Amino acid sequence: RLGVSLQACLLQIVGYRNLIAEVEKLRREPYDSENPQHEEMLLKLWKCLKPNSPLKARISKQWCEIGFQGDDPKTDFRGMGLLGLYNLVYFAEWDTEVAQQVLTDSLHPKYREVTKKELSQLSKAEWEKKKFDKAIGYSFAIVGINITDLAYNLLVSGALKTHFYNVAPEAPTLTHFQQTFCYLMHEFHKFWIDEDPLDIMEFNRVREKFYRRILRQLQNPEMALCPHFAASESLINM
Repeated sequence: RLGVSLQACLLQIVGYRNLIAEVEKLRREPYDSENPQHEEMLLKLWKCLKPNSPLKARISKQWCEIGFQGDDPKTDFRGMGLLGLYNLVYFAEWDTEVAQQVLTDSLHPKYREVTKKELSQLSKAEWEKKKFDKAIGYSFAIVGINITDLAYNLLVSGALKTHFYNVAPEAPTLTHFQQTFCYLMHEFHKFWIDEDPLDIMEFNRVREKFYRRILRQLQNPEMALCPHFAASESLINM
């Protein structure tokens, strides 16, 4: 039994290092609009998120509808390279219903209900203002690339070892990393709504607070970031 356990541990340790190398390679590879495979993945992202809205042109303001900054998404992938696109496509393809709902909420954010405890701490003037405050949305694709950066930092810092050692019976793979990204996207979306920021300029503050919360969770040796997603069913080994 000791030999089997030792072998499994070594596989996980070596696998974690290999995963970092694979993720780093994707991060360093820039998006190339002349590469048919890159273009195919980008168009796949659109089709998964907006199946009932055909893309009228490759260069189009329609890309803003899924949270890119301009007419051509390729410029938004500079920071995370192909890794950002891989993660977004995985989320949109394997957890389509959830991804579409998160996209819709990011475009049309819902009002967050104020709890009784919060209500007791608000003055009448603050409550009146709160009642009419509109919830703040965000750019889905840009946030996805940003959360990819967050997941990447968790990986290279070693913070995700706890999670992967608990969910991957042998060596963690890129799929495990992408599935973790799905979890982080879903959790960040809920966290953003709960934080109820005044404007998008608070994004970095909210992101940093979210990052610290995930780090605290990963300090528990029994911790596994287990999302309730269809995509996780074949991956989680509890």
